Amino acid sequence: MDSCSRTRRFWLRACTAGALSPFVSRGFAADSLPVIPGVHRVFGDVSVNGKPAYKGLLVQPGDEIVTGSRSEAVFVIGQDAFLLRDSSVVRFGAASATTFMRIVTGKILSVFGRGEKSIAVSTAVIGIRGTGCYIEESGKQTYFCLCYGEAEIVPLVSPKDREIIRTTHHDHPIYINADSAMPTSMVPAEVVNHSDAELTFLESLVGRTPSFTASQY
Repeated sequence: MDSCSRTRRFWLRACTAGALSPFVSRGFAADSLPVIPGVHRVFGDVSVNGKPAYKGLLVQPGDEIVTGSRSEAVFVIGQDAFLLRDSSVVRFGAASATTFMRIVTGKILSVFGRGEKSIAVSTAVIGIRGTGCYIEESGKQTYFCLCYGEAEIVPLVSPKDREIIRTTHHDHPIYINADSAMPTSMVPAEVVNHSDAELTFLESLVGRTPSFTASQY
């Protein structure tokens, strides 16, 4: 098992067993506590705008976050929290930009507060509304799991196939394809590489709890 997997397993055990680090415990303790913005945890090789990331560093509109192999980062922007996995590149739009987040490559688990935001991936534009979601981006195909909430998917190769998804607990994961020769741009998928414990952990950082009650994943 690599170091990144060991770290992820530690977080999962901590979330489910209650053995949380101080900043996570504060997130679970009371919704009235202030949300702490910026980077909460760095593991391995992580940079923000080309410079090494560190705990407490603010992540702001216009920033680019990059993780190396066997690396991860946890950070908060406003009322949104993120777990960026290894070998990933994510760019956040400027304050005036219509696109809130562009996932160039890699894997990211996100929980969002209220309000509409737009996520750009290689295969689609995804509009989200107060939701939790997991995305894996390869550049040719996008995996998207709406863990809970509402999202509008507009495939780039076939905008007419736009779809509004509403889920309560990982009900409709999909692959979004960039090949116009395929009969459909979106196909059903399974739940992969993210868990309820991780979602609970992220929501705790912004003073919330997930809307689901089961813990199947």
